[in-house]
Parts: sequence; structure tokens; C-alpha cells
Amino acid sequence: GDCRKPHTAGGTMCPSYMATKDEKDSTRARANILRDFLIHSDQKNKFDHAEILQVMDLCMSCKGCKSECPSNVDMATMKAEFLYQYYKSHKVPFYVKAMANIARLNRLGMLFPALTNFFLSNKYTSSLLKTTLNVSPQRKLPLLAKESLTKWFRIHSVSNFQKVGNAGHSIYFFADEFTNYNDVEIGKKALLLLAKMGYQVEIPQHVESGRAYISKGLLKEAQALANQNYDLLVDKITAKTPLIGLEPSAILTFRDEFPRLVSPEKREKAKEMAKHVYLIDEFLASEMAAGKIDKSLFSTEKKHIVLHGHCHQKALSEVKYSHEILSFPENYSVETLPTGCCGMAGSFGYEAEHYEVSMRIGNLVLFPALQKIENQTIIAAPGTSCRHQIADGVGKKALHPVEILWEALV
Repeated sequence: GDCRKPHTAGGTMCPSYMATKDEKDSTRARANILRDFLIHSDQKNKFDHAEILQVMDLCMSCKGCKSECPSNVDMATMKAEFLYQYYKSHKVPFYVKAMANIARLNRLGMLFPALTNFFLSNKYTSSLLKTTLNVSPQRKLPLLAKESLTKWFRIHSVSNFQKVGNAGHSIYFFADEFTNYNDVEIGKKALLLLAKMGYQVEIPQHVESGRAYISKGLLKEAQALANQNYDLLVDKITAKTPLIGLEPSAILTFRDEFPRLVSPEKREKAKEMAKHVYLIDEFLASEMAAGKIDKSLFSTEKKHIVLHGHCHQKALSEVKYSHEILSFPENYSVETLPTGCCGMAGSFGYEAEHYEVSMRIGNLVLFPALQKIENQTIIAAPGTSCRHQIADGVGKKALHPVEILWEALV
């Protein structure tokens, strides 16, 4: 029953129950209804029950239960599998397909980014798009950058990156689907920061992480991407040439779902490859601890930072790595907030029927904590959706940790 704990008890699990206090919205209820129907259902497809869909609806796939549940119930994985099985008997809704294919849609939009952004931001066209995509009217649709991160890197790689660093410090950078099309400026700063620190950076050929497909239960599509990434990366990613990424939910897919999604004959090598995949915070914290990064690169000016960790980061890594890299500049003080889930959870908080619950979750701990901080205090949040939720919830800008380190360079 730990999933029934109140928000005052700390931790992430279970954010929707914390907001509604309804038993059906707890991890326990979701596990129980799955077990009950899988044992007792007379349906040919035992997953084909509206009751399961109702109880699964507010699971945010935050993965809090994967690390906090005493039984390590991984409800995010169970929900993905349930949706996959349920859609064998039901048509996948249009908006679900659209959200799952967000990387493809953004890639198409990048053909004419200015025109795409006009439609995404114009009062009338954006309203029509939101209705079509089941997005809450209160949300802003994320805009595209002028050019993708991979295109920018191809143009500037030789002059800005390849000549920097040495062969003993080579790393591969995963340009995830959110950084590559939306958060390009953050991606640029990450690449330039790594180069400034002496690392030789390369963006290898790869496809998207498949995170959106997984969260929507479109596991065949996610599996196809996992196999493609395996084929493209398995001979490249080693202890000496690790794969590093910015967006927790995307890069950590390689450690969590990836080894289970690939074809059976690829799984052992996929597990080995996963050992050399890191969130950028993890990689930099390790390098700093090993004395491989010069502290004199950074400002000695005093700064105070409050840090909100990403749910997948808490479940599959640790927020302490973000805390450590942000504390690296000599006079930077960092406070990690005990904020649990922000309430956005990828596309969950964008969806019209989930907007209210999303904001209620944000108002449990995160929003009140941020409303109390002084204006000169810097807000750090590794996750893209977290930064959007903070902007919508308290009207303040949150920065990725690498943005803060970039600005700290002297």
C-alpha cells in the first residue's frame, strides 16, 4: 500500500493517487485489476475490458513504482503492454497515433519550420490543431527550431568539434527526438560544453528512442526502432565510446525497455550496450569526480539553484548526478526539491481530459515550492515536459543543467 502514501510523505509514487485520493488510481488497483481479469476473464483477448482501460487511464508511466514499490511493480511497462493488447481488439484513436508519431510529424514540419510554427502558434489554427490532437486549450503547442540539431552539427562539426579533444575522450551524442527538433538550443549548448571540456563529440546515425510509441502502447513500432538503433549503434557504443543523451525519458529507454524490445538474438548484446549509455548528468558527474574536468573553466560567481528531478531519472538513475554537476562551479549552491512528479509526464499533461489532474499534481508540491523562491534563484529541470509544466504552472523559466553549466563557463 505504499502507492497510497500522501504527497507529504515524499517520493514520486503514485502521483495520480496523490491528486485524486481514489483507490482506482493507485498502483495497487491497476495491478489488481490486471491480475483479476487475466485470471478470470472469458474473453478471447483477456485485456479487452473497458474496466481495465478506465483504471489504467491516469497511470502517467512515471516509473515511480519501479523503484519505490516494495514489490518493484513496473506499472509503466504493464500499461504499455495492456494498451498494445487492447488495441488488437480496438481501433487506435487518431490522436493517440498522432502523439505516438510526434517525431515523424516534427520531421515533416521541419521542411518548413517557420510555416509550421505559424500554424502551431496562430490563435485559430492552433485551436483547430488542439481539438484534432485532443490537446487541452490551456496548453501551448511546442514550437520547432529553425533547423534540427543534427543538421546544425553536420554543418559545424569539423570546425567546432572534431578538432577539439583527443582520441581518449571520444563520446557519441544521442540527438533524441525532443532535442533534435524542439530544444535545439539546449542541444547546441550541450555539444559546445562537451567540446569546451575537451571531449571529441560525434552524433552517430540513429533513429528516435521510441518513447512516444512505448507510452501509447504501439510496441511493434517501438520494437522496430529498437532493432534499428541496435543495428546502427551496437558496434560503436563501448566503455571508451559511450552514448550520452539529454532527455531522461529518451536516453534511459536504452537502459530500460531497449534490451527487452529488441529481437531475442540481440538481447544479450543490447544489455551490454545499455551499460555504456548515460544521461549527460551521470557522465559529467563521473568525469568531474575522476578529476577529468577542470574547475577553472567555470565562474566563481555566487549562484543559488533549485533542482527538480525528472521521474524517469529518479527511477532509473539518480537526481544526485544533476546536483553534483550543478555544484561543480566553486560558488554554486544547489537545493534539490522534494517535488515528486511535476504532473506533465510527456503527452499526458497535454491531453484535454488529463489537464486538470496534471495541474493538481503540480500544485501538490512543485508549484508551491517554486512560487516561494526568489527571482534571482535559478530553476533547473532536466526534463523537457517538466520545464513546460513549470512555465505553465508558475510562469517561471526552468533551465536544463547543461544550460546552467554553459552559462557558467568563463
